[in-house]
Amino acid sequence: SLGSARESVLSHCKVAGLEGLGLDGRPAAVCAAGANLAYLEETQKRALPQIRTIRAYAVSDYMILDRATVRNLELTEKIHAGEKEGTLLGLLDMTRTPMGGRLLRRYLLSPLMNVEKIERRQDGVEELADKSMIRQELRRLLSKLTDVERLNARVSCERASPRDLLALADSLEVVPNVRKAMADTVSPIIQEAASNLGDTSGIATTIKCALVDDPPISLKDGGIIRQGYDSNLDELKDISRGGKKWIAQLQTKERERTGIASLKVGFNNVFGYYIEVTKPNLSLVPQDYTRKQTLANAERFITPELKEYESKILGAEERSRAMEYDIFVTLRRKVAEHSAKIMHAATSLARLDVLSSLAEVAVLRNYVRPSVGEWDEIEIVEGRHPVVEYLHSGFVPNDISLGNAASQIIIVTGPNMAGKSTFIRQIAEIVILAQVGSFVPAKSARIGVVDRIFTRVGASDDLSRGVSTFLAEMNETALILNSATNKSLIILDEIGRGTSTFDGLSIAWAVVEYLHENPKISAKTLFATHYHELTELERMLPRVRNLNVAVLERGDDVVFLRKVVPGAADKSYGIHVARLAGIPMEVVQRAKEVLSNLESDELTPSNLPRIGRGKRAPRVESRDQLSLFGSKAHPILKELRELNMNELTPLEALNILAELKKKHET
Repeated sequence: SLGSARESVLSHCKVAGLEGLGLDGRPAAVCAAGANLAYLEETQKRALPQIRTIRAYAVSDYMILDRATVRNLELTEKIHAGEKEGTLLGLLDMTRTPMGGRLLRRYLLSPLMNVEKIERRQDGVEELADKSMIRQELRRLLSKLTDVERLNARVSCERASPRDLLALADSLEVVPNVRKAMADTVSPIIQEAASNLGDTSGIATTIKCALVDDPPISLKDGGIIRQGYDSNLDELKDISRGGKKWIAQLQTKERERTGIASLKVGFNNVFGYYIEVTKPNLSLVPQDYTRKQTLANAERFITPELKEYESKILGAEERSRAMEYDIFVTLRRKVAEHSAKIMHAATSLARLDVLSSLAEVAVLRNYVRPSVGEWDEIEIVEGRHPVVEYLHSGFVPNDISLGNAASQIIIVTGPNMAGKSTFIRQIAEIVILAQVGSFVPAKSARIGVVDRIFTRVGASDDLSRGVSTFLAEMNETALILNSATNKSLIILDEIGRGTSTFDGLSIAWAVVEYLHENPKISAKTLFATHYHELTELERMLPRVRNLNVAVLERGDDVVFLRKVVPGAADKSYGIHVARLAGIPMEVVQRAKEVLSNLESDELTPSNLPRIGRGKRAPRVESRDQLSLFGSKAHPILKELRELNMNELTPLEALNILAELKKKHET
């Protein structure tokens, strides 16, 4: 309930009201916070000191990337392989610390909407890109760090081992050097991060003074506290070490006294210390030996003197281990008192790591700083797909100009494997990079802020839920049509492939009209398709533009130029691909005949596509300009021009009109 959630939040944060947490008047956020705290307390079975405050998360501050978009653009995982390599995150992640890698992933999945914050990150990336000496020194220092965030959490939860504390101390010793390396920077985001590093050297010194350099893995094995740290512990250790020396001397003395050269003093957890004599020497055992255990080839004995020293040694060792444990727990709690300072340092280190990683990528890949603003246009000159460019040499860059006013919808046609999908995806990834605060792979870029990226890409199904390929397509398309705004970017890579050609084409056509005509959407859209009929929409809708991926025909061969140019593709080249696949020539030739028939009579007499006719079609006129030099006359118009109206009687005129009407209808 809201009441219990409110009490849980107030109690945990130790505050009197929700105002200071930014949760006042946000009942849903309060319930979410309370539910999360209750879940963690139930599963962790302990207090949660590492969670010191709660902040409200405003969805409107970040671009929305739904699960389908993250998958289709392969932002963090390959669609089929499920691995990071070959993704946008895999390309960008040149971070040196685990917390930097996690923060970069959060940045990539939550691009910013606030232009000022975007430019603030860009300033940091630009400065580190320009100042290579500072960048390289920073990255060298960061490579010495361990996972400070996770180690700090383990300390706060009282789960940190001695080795964890030493690893934390090693990292905290690097922090002053990082702050010193940032002394000559000027961008606010870097200066703020450097100042938030704080002074953690005292914490590191405390840990190093208390613990040995190479403590054992188990906390209860002892041997973790440095000599000289606690005088009482040192005294117990001296007793233990002295007792063990006495045991060694006892073995030598008993060998001399008994004449048994193979006699040895040993220890196990059942009997403690014992004297072992082999069976051939049992006749030499003195009267003061008490038999304790018989083995196959030997017998074990004890003496009153041996048991007396055993109690001293073992007592000292047990008390020493217990004291070491108590000292370590006290040390860990002392470090935990500084967890807030350590967390601030870890957050700042992660931010510096991300900025240096983005700067390194920008320098190595020749990225540029994009202009980002509240305008509606997306204009990219010589843009490149960041991942494909990295994996394959000779990438061909392309331009794009999208805008709500003039070129809202771009229909991209071209043959398979020509690069349509790569082109439309690269636009989306460049926009994401720009709003993350990164530089982008282009000669120049001017990006209007996007609130959400939608993608409808490829074919997929979910048999476990009874969702077919076509239904999955329609679900994704419905989400786009019902959720997009005029600040959204829509990436459509085919619609309707999961059903019949006419059904699919009809749906695709209607979707484009809806995106164009609905004033509540008017979203910038890139639509890659093999339905060449859709290119006729440029004649009907003023904000639709055609682009195609150029190809070069050499006889029966086709060369993909990868260059996107204005206009519609004149051919699909599917028959060329069929021939290359080994389809019999009789089938190929017949396919050409059928294609010729299908491509005839596509336009109405008013030069508009017949496929676009209907009651629900937008009311448009042909956008073709009249030719200054005329055009081929219609046969009926030719007959009308040849008539001499002065010589016709009214009856003859009516008969001729009826005949012309009959010709037109047939």
